[in-house]
Amino acid sequence: MKIFPESALVQLEFDKIKTLLAHFCETEYAHEKAMDLRIHTRREFIELELKQTNEFKLLTQNGQYFPNDHTFNLSRELKLLGIPGATLSGEQFMHIRRLAESMNSVFRWFDAERRTAYPALVKVIEHTHYEKSIVASIDEVLDESGVVRDNASEELANIRMSLYRKRNELRRVFDRILSKLAKAGYVADIEESFLNGRRVVAIFAEHKRQVKGILHGESDTRRTSFIEPEETIELNNDVFSLEHSESKEVNRILRELTAKLSVHAGLLQVWHDILGEYDFIRAKARLANDMNGNYPLLMDKSHIVLRNAFHPLLYLYNRKAGKTTVPTNITLNEKDRLLVISGPNAGGKTVTMKTVGLLQLMIQSGLLIPVHPDSEMGIFKQLMIHIGDTQSLEFELSTYSSHLKNMKYFMENANGRTLFFIDELGSGSDPNLGGAFAEVILEELVRKHSFGIVTTHYLNLKVMANKTAGIINGAMAFDETNLQPLYKLIIGKPGSSYTFSIAERIGLEPRLIQRARTLVDEEHFRLDKLLNRTEQDLRELEKREKDLNKLMKENEKLKKEMEALIHRERHDQQVELLKHQNKITEERIAYLKEMERKLRQIIFDWRKAEDKNEVIRQMQALLFKQKEKQVNEKVRKKFDAKYTEIAGEAQIGNKVMMKKNHQVGTVKEIRGKKAIVQVGLIPITVDLSDLTVVQDRPLEESAG
Repeated sequence: MKIFPESALVQLEFDKIKTLLAHFCETEYAHEKAMDLRIHTRREFIELELKQTNEFKLLTQNGQYFPNDHTFNLSRELKLLGIPGATLSGEQFMHIRRLAESMNSVFRWFDAERRTAYPALVKVIEHTHYEKSIVASIDEVLDESGVVRDNASEELANIRMSLYRKRNELRRVFDRILSKLAKAGYVADIEESFLNGRRVVAIFAEHKRQVKGILHGESDTRRTSFIEPEETIELNNDVFSLEHSESKEVNRILRELTAKLSVHAGLLQVWHDILGEYDFIRAKARLANDMNGNYPLLMDKSHIVLRNAFHPLLYLYNRKAGKTTVPTNITLNEKDRLLVISGPNAGGKTVTMKTVGLLQLMIQSGLLIPVHPDSEMGIFKQLMIHIGDTQSLEFELSTYSSHLKNMKYFMENANGRTLFFIDELGSGSDPNLGGAFAEVILEELVRKHSFGIVTTHYLNLKVMANKTAGIINGAMAFDETNLQPLYKLIIGKPGSSYTFSIAERIGLEPRLIQRARTLVDEEHFRLDKLLNRTEQDLRELEKREKDLNKLMKENEKLKKEMEALIHRERHDQQVELLKHQNKITEERIAYLKEMERKLRQIIFDWRKAEDKNEVIRQMQALLFKQKEKQVNEKVRKKFDAKYTEIAGEAQIGNKVMMKKNHQVGTVKEIRGKKAIVQVGLIPITVDLSDLTVVQDRPLEESAG
C-alpha cells in the first residue's frame, strides 16, 4: 500500500499495534516479521492471512493444543550447516534434532480431519515434507545429552576404553600416594586439585621439598603448593594424550555428521521458517483474542461497512481502566464515498477518523479487527492522511501553506482505490476563504471517486454535503444539558459546534456572550441554533425509539409464548384423539382374534363330531349373535344421540325405551306388571321390568 505522508503510520498509531503483536511473538523470526508488518493490496494474500489467524483463534478458543513449542533461533547453526568443512557441536545438533521433532509433531497433528477443519493453516506446510533420516543420523552418533556415543566409531571406542583403564590406574596410584603423604602430615586441607588439566596434590609449603614431582603452582597465600607426584607423571601424560586423541576423534565424527546433514540444510531452513510462521500466526490470534478481534467480510473493491467498530488501542486502554468504549458505525460505498463529520471539539471526530484508518491498515496486514463479524471491509491501494499541525520549519511553510501543499498532493494522486483522512479541512486561514477552498478540494476528491472522512466546523461544508452526490454528513452527539460529549457518530445530519452553549456552561459573562451573538451573521447563528435543536430532538427520538423497540421485543416474546402454549394444547388434544382411536382399534383387534379362535374351534369340532347339525347350530349362534350384537350397538348409539335415561318407574305418559331392541315409545296404560306402549302407530304390551324411562336430549347437546 502506498502511504502519504511517511509519518501517516505513526499518526494512525500503527507502530503501537506492531509493538503489541511483537509482544506475543516467541521466536526471533516472528518478532522480526511483526515489527516489519507488511500491508498487502492483493486479496488472496490478505484473505489467506486472515483465515490463518481466524483458524488459530478458533483453535485456541476451543482449547486445542498446537505443537509449535520450538522457539530456538537456529539461524547461525543452519548457516554453518551449509558451509563446507564446518563443524557443529553436540549441543547444536540437539537443537536441530528438537527442530526436526517439532516439525514431525506438526505433520502428525494435521491428520485428515484437521486438514479439512483448518485448510488455511495446513497451507503453511503444503510445499514441504518430513525427512526422518535427519533424526536417525543424529541419534546414531549422539546420545540424548548431545555427547558422541562410544560406538560412533571403532577408533573412539578403543580410545575411550584405554582412557578408562589409564584413569583407573592413575586413581589407584594417586590415592596410595595421597594416603602416604597424609600420614606424614604433608597434605593441606584441600588435599588435591587439578591444574593445567593434571591431577596434583596440595602440600603445605614448608614440606614441598620432601615430595618428589613437578611444582605446578601455589595458593594466593603461598601457604599451599600444588605438586604432581613423580610416580603419576607418566600416567598423567598417557591420560592427557588419550584425551587429546578422544577430542580429535570426536571432532572428526561431528565434522562427518555435519557434512552428512548439510544436504538437508535447505529443508531445515524451511522447517525453521515454518515454525516461525506458526508462531507469528499464533501471535496474531493471541492479539485478536486480547482485543476481541473478528473476521469481517473481505471485498476486492473500495468499500467500508463498520458495525460496532472500536479503536483497538482505546478499547484496550479503557478496558484496563474499567471504562466503557463507545463503538462506531460507518458505511462508505459507491453511493456515499465521503463523510463530513462535524460537532464540538473533543467530541470524538478525530478518534472516529483514526479508528477507520487504523482498522483498514490492520485488515490489510492480515490482522483481525475489533468489529462485529457482519462488518465488510474493502481493499485500498493508497492511504493519505492530514491530521494536526503540519507546520514545516525546514521549508518555512505556515500551517495553512503546509495544509494546501498536502491537499495539492491529495487532489493530484487520489483515485477510486484511495482512502484519505483530513482533520479540520480548510482551517488555518480566513473562514470565508478557507471554506471556499475546502469546497473546491472536496469537489475534486469526489470527482475522482476516492473514499474518505473529513472533519470540519465550517457551515458551508455541512451545507455542501447535504446537496452534493457522493458526500454525506455526520455529527458527533453531544449532551448539551451536562456539557458532555457522547462520542457517538450520527450519520445523515450535520452537527453544531455548541459554541455559545459551551461558553454559557463554563460561566462566561452573559453580556460578552450576547455581544458575540450580535457580531455573528443572523443566518449563520440561526443555522447553528437549528442544528443544535435538531440534534437534541434526534436524541429524544432515539430514546423513544429505543423504548419502543424494547416494548416490541417484549410483545414479540409474549406472542411467541402464547403461540407455544396454543401449539402445546393442540398437540395434547391430538395425542388424546390418537389414544382414543388406538383404544377402539385395540378392542376391534381383540374381538377379531377371539372370533378367529372360536371359528377354529368350530372347524376342529366339525372334523371330529358325529352330529354335524350340533356344530352348525353353534356356528349359527356365534355368527348371528354377533350380528345381532352389532345391530344392537348401532341402535344404541342412535338412541344415545337423541335420548338420555332417567331413574324411576314408568308412569302413564312417560317416554320409555324397550331394553331388548332400544325402541322408544309412550306409556298409554299400565296393567299390573305390564304396560301398553305406543310405538309409532302400533301399541305393544311389554313387561314393566323391560322398560327404562327416558327423556329427549337438549337440542344443543344433541347437535353437538
